[in-house]
Amino acid sequence: MASFPQSNARMEFRLPATLKKEIERAAAVENRSLTDFAIASLAEAARGVLADQSRHEHVQLSRRDRDRFLKMLDAPPAPNTALLAAARKHRQRVA
Repeated sequence: MASFPQSNARMEFRLPATLKKEIERAAAVENRSLTDFAIASLAEAARGVLADQSRHEHVQLSRRDRDRFLKMLDAPPAPNTALLAAARKHRQRVA
């Protein structure tokens, strides 16, 4: 039963009374204060979301794909017609 250190940051929100009672019951089952239970639950949920997000921020390539990617960086293909047209259009709009 971990207790969190006192702090000056606050979060305030409203929730349905039935949900509050359910959360209070869950906190009692774990023999924790409502505050400790809420903080632990929110922290666990936040860490899960952030861990999931980090999986989307990093791309894991196979060795074959890594080698292909590096090869393309070293010798990029010549721009095709569509890319050249897009670059021309961009220069006209931005310049």
